[in-house]
Amino acid sequence: MFGKLSKIYSETALIKLIIVGLIIGIILALFVPFVIPFVAVFGKIFVSMLKAVAPILVFVLVINALSKNSESSTTMKPIITLYVIGTFCASLVAVSASFLFPTTLDLQTVGAEVTPPSGIISVLQNVIMNVVDNPIHALTNANYLGILAWGVILGLALRKSGDSMHEILSDLAKAVTQVVQWVIRFAPFGIMGLVADAIGTSGVNALLSYAKLLCVLLGAFFSVALIMNPLIVWFKLRINPYPLVFTTLRESGIYAFFTRSSAANIPVNMNLCKRLKLDENIYSVSIPLGATINMAGAAITIAVLSLATAHTLGIYVDMPTALLLCLISTVGACGASGVAGGSLLLIPVACSSFGISSDISMQVVGVGFIIGVLQDSCETALNSSSDVLFTATAEFSKRAAEGKLKSSDLIPQ
Repeated sequence: MFGKLSKIYSETALIKLIIVGLIIGIILALFVPFVIPFVAVFGKIFVSMLKAVAPILVFVLVINALSKNSESSTTMKPIITLYVIGTFCASLVAVSASFLFPTTLDLQTVGAEVTPPSGIISVLQNVIMNVVDNPIHALTNANYLGILAWGVILGLALRKSGDSMHEILSDLAKAVTQVVQWVIRFAPFGIMGLVADAIGTSGVNALLSYAKLLCVLLGAFFSVALIMNPLIVWFKLRINPYPLVFTTLRESGIYAFFTRSSAANIPVNMNLCKRLKLDENIYSVSIPLGATINMAGAAITIAVLSLATAHTLGIYVDMPTALLLCLISTVGACGASGVAGGSLLLIPVACSSFGISSDISMQVVGVGFIIGVLQDSCETALNSSSDVLFTATAEFSKRAAEGKLKSSDLIPQ
């Protein structure tokens, strides 16, 4: 019996299993709430496994890719360009939404005990220090900038090594990838636990008091995901972008929505890139890089909450200042942590451009944590799904230029 069930499970499409897990999690949270602490363990295990394997996966794949690939730096340029353009456009959408639907906050809310960056210089300094971090420390603390930096250095250094070393690296990369496949097959149970825990512990009443703010945020997220990003993809490919957009949202965004961590979603994105038949030498670098710097959702959060603070305090924001906020949100988002709630710590940076004190801006961070059950989930879903979207777009654009791109290429195998 167990063998038969195991075979059915392994042969069923993963997305179908995830939907079943999602439905079961909702039912358990609503009708059998006393089991939530037990079911939530599955979600914690799933996220922990993803976070455990992701640093090793990134480190090994980057070394393997660069040790035998001499064209990755040239190919990475259009992907990074798309990352930056996507993040800046997202901030423009967020600022526009905030002007069209101005919101105010109850700044009596006490923020969490956190230490935000003191300014953009501090953000950039943190980025640089992460890049030059000790490699062992970077791996144990999931510092992906440091992991990427050391992976690139070692990969370049191993280019002149013998064939035996390249074979060892290739076999090691395949082994780590196989481990990731095993972890991902646990996803339906993980999603079941995560959604049950989220519904059972979220402050629904608190969310209602910030309904308008949430509507502006969610409207901006969906506008970028369903309008802005497809326009960017269409401009590059000149074909219907929505098959690829919906694929990335469905097969990457759903995971990210519940894990609320771009870093934890790296193995999921790697798997999707493989099924899209993208070049592993490219996506093994671009996906972890995107989890660090491709933060359109973070830019939206920073811009919307900062402008909501300005509106609350009656501060007039002119167009040049709004444009400056877009730039600050873009730069700040690139320095946001790839873990749950990372963008909230950058809000005081943007608020400082309006002359708002940290005492007030930290209360705004507190508001962010209150609405974080939806805000952070949707933000991470947008961030992570666009990592695959732009990586695929950059590679598909080359095929389109050669007249070799077909609509069926946009659907994973």
